[in-house]
Amino acid sequence: MALFKVWFSSLIATMYIFWVSTFSCLDLPLFLSGCLDMVAVEGQFTFTAERPQLNCAVFFIGEPSDIISIEYDSVNIDCRGGDFIKVFDGWVMKGEKFPSTQDHPLPLYERYSDYCETGVTRPIVRSSQNVAMLFFRLHQSGSSFTVTFRKLINPFPCNVVSQTPEGSFTMIIPQQHRNCSFSIIYPVEIQIGELSLGQHNDLKRSILGCAGSGDFVELLGGNGMDTSKMFPMADLCYSFNGPAQMKVGCDNTVVRMVSSGKFVNRVSFQYRLLGHQELQQMKGNSVEDVCLRA
Repeated sequence: MALFKVWFSSLIATMYIFWVSTFSCLDLPLFLSGCLDMVAVEGQFTFTAERPQLNCAVFFIGEPSDIISIEYDSVNIDCRGGDFIKVFDGWVMKGEKFPSTQDHPLPLYERYSDYCETGVTRPIVRSSQNVAMLFFRLHQSGSSFTVTFRKLINPFPCNVVSQTPEGSFTMIIPQQHRNCSFSIIYPVEIQIGELSLGQHNDLKRSILGCAGSGDFVELLGGNGMDTSKMFPMADLCYSFNGPAQMKVGCDNTVVRMVSSGKFVNRVSFQYRLLGHQELQQMKGNSVEDVCLRA
């Protein structure tokens, strides 16, 4: 767990540097600072290899209501010599993918776009959610590429990574058979203010568990990105108004909605970062500490 926190914290620090130094920068030439970067602000970015760079990545992130657009402006790499630039529709961290294969609308092989195969015919790549990732491998110094990163509005966000440990969000699935996850890569307290599943309340079924229900919300906790590998903390398959809250002491906390497509489903929630004292109190006290003990 500690390694995940240190690794992601370094990315957040990099993102903060980009945010401060490149605010309002669509018309300014910018340079990626190294082999591992996180970018949260729109702009045109150039990377030039000063030496071989064999395992590099750029994480792009927008607001929850954004999708990511990456356009190749100029590319000077040797595809035949083993260089590549690939865009992934989502994020990969420590081998785990977000969104998971269960939650993404495309099969895994369609989520990768390889410039060396399709760059000329597909110069613009768009994500399905507010995060995307660019992998690259350059064998020769002087190899370079320039891309433009833009954010486009997504009217019904599905699958989101939060940039901050505190905030609020309303997830709506408008009669679509899909799964949507809101990922907060911090230990947080989740407070659900409203849940509407577009069906009659079924408190008895929720008490017995939501297995078999086509429409429900679950709270997950884990120390990686793949929701299919996370611990189930709670599940809800009946509508209600009024606060229901839970503390999750994991590196990653997820609100996940499963929809049958028969109803308009909606969940509104708030979240805040857990303090050090709260995390200490959780240790050994309840099921909520599964990640602290992992």
